[in-house]
Amino acid sequence: MLPCSFQTGVEETVEWFKQDKLMYKFAQKTQQHFTHQQLAGRAYVSPQQVSQGNATLVLKMSSLRDRGTYRCHVNSSAGQHDATVILRVEAPIRGLFLELSRLSGFEEMKCIVQDVFPAPRVTWETEPPTLEAFKPVTRMTADKRGLYTVDSRLRRMEGQPDLIYICKMTPPYGGPAWTSSLREREIKGYEGKDLTLPCSAPTYLNKPSLQWSFSTSDESSQILTYNSRSGRSITSPSWGDQVELDIYKVPFGDGSVRLMNPKASQNAGGYTCQFSTPYSTHTERNKVTFSAGQGSPEKETSFWWIFGLLAGLLLLVLTGMFAYLKLRAKKQKTTNKSEEEAELNSVRASSAAAGQ
Repeated sequence: MLPCSFQTGVEETVEWFKQDKLMYKFAQKTQQHFTHQQLAGRAYVSPQQVSQGNATLVLKMSSLRDRGTYRCHVNSSAGQHDATVILRVEAPIRGLFLELSRLSGFEEMKCIVQDVFPAPRVTWETEPPTLEAFKPVTRMTADKRGLYTVDSRLRRMEGQPDLIYICKMTPPYGGPAWTSSLREREIKGYEGKDLTLPCSAPTYLNKPSLQWSFSTSDESSQILTYNSRSGRSITSPSWGDQVELDIYKVPFGDGSVRLMNPKASQNAGGYTCQFSTPYSTHTERNKVTFSAGQGSPEKETSFWWIFGLLAGLLLLVLTGMFAYLKLRAKKQKTTNKSEEEAELNSVRASSAAAGQ
């Protein structure tokens, strides 16, 4: 809607120009319309509105070619009127895609948006923050329509597997910024023993909804969903007796679930949790594997073996100290006895000399 209001008269003629090129014309006297081929079938002015002092140009299916400065010129018995309208066309961000890629020979985070205009500004963060300087590689390519695909990549930092990587894209014309974050981890469990699958929302998310899903190489299924507005969760029937979510912790960013009595043949695979708000998502992917047995006896055996070894070493040290102290006491006693005999002999010698 390109607005243009004027003081009504009679026999108005409405003209719309774009950079001084006539794009549309309507003459009330003859009821004739002229439309430039660039706007053919997409632009019109309502004759009924013109008689009421409104020469607004309605432009359908706007595209990037329609951007620019438009001028409305109205000529009538009441005089002439001019108005200028600057038309800015934007293709907003409708979704942000973030994944971990290994195609380059190393692990890197890949953040992509498609069919946007103008190209957004891309920034990267981690949670918790790191002191290492980011060196992302960002490419922006436009198609024949002038719409951009933005591909930004950041190499994953070594030695910090539990970092959350956060990609943020901000439109230059204003409007909401889109944010997506990702964390991937590997988890090992024991068959038959309950396992907690962690999922924590980063601090930038406020009252998000939550969804858990499970996937293998053959199929995928939804485990449960949590609605932040209602505060309720719905678990799929096939998972009802296998998972447990504490809904009172979710508003505080803890979406972890407990997997009960897992079986390697059924429960090994990928578990994905996703927190979401209208313009932000946080995804955590957990690759879960299971070992045979519950693991507890092995851990206890290992613990008691270590405890027994430490107890044996302690006993050996105490025995050594006791023997050392006993030997030292015996030696001290022998030394004292020798000193007493030497002193007694000295006294006897002195007495004998005095008798002579």
